[in-house]
Amino acid sequence: MNLAVVSAGLSVPSSTRLLADRLAAATAEHAAVDTRVIELRDLAVEIAHNFTGGFPGPALADALDAVAEADGLIVVTPVFSASYSGLFKSFFDVLGVRDPNAPAGKPVLIAATGGTARHSLVLDHALRPLFAYLKAVVVPTGVYAASEDWGAEGLPERIGRAAKELAALMTGLSAVRRPEQIAVPKQTAAPEQAAPPQAAPAQAGGFTVVAFEEQLAALRR
Repeated sequence: MNLAVVSAGLSVPSSTRLLADRLAAATAEHAAVDTRVIELRDLAVEIAHNFTGGFPGPALADALDAVAEADGLIVVTPVFSASYSGLFKSFFDVLGVRDPNAPAGKPVLIAATGGTARHSLVLDHALRPLFAYLKAVVVPTGVYAASEDWGAEGLPERIGRAAKELAALMTGLSAVRRPEQIAVPKQTAAPEQAAPPQAAPAQAGGFTVVAFEEQLAALRR
């Protein structure tokens, strides 16, 4: 499975990137993932040019493709003016214009960093509504790291819990996307009654929808 990690940190070194790396490493402990880290600070100029010119540069296009093709996302932003950074929002604005359905149905772990714990509500007041609007599946546990959280108790536990939830969602949704891996027992019809033709699996938002009774039959077997 492919995991895309979007970090909107601006400084080097960056606490935002540090949190992103820890979340990615914790997710890899629970699922086999190929991780791609996207540093938005390196794409700032191309993001601005995309707004004025209408086309992404090579590096930005590659990053957008990585997000669209990922099985799950980790997104981390610093807090600016009690919300996500403008660079962070601009990246997902560009993604929405290029491929509005890219985040739809995709598991997303939201996280943020800030100088004080008073900004922790940014997860529920800004990030969660944004990705709900994009039709992503946001994991229940978001991770906020204030300056005083580094090296203190609690942060590693929150990271581990959120990563485990993301890995579980990625694994479950990845299996739904590959219905050929689900063994569905064949049903035999009575001699006087022909079996009805099987309808082709429906396609919705890039996912193959498997009938519930077929998945239930596979679980019973």
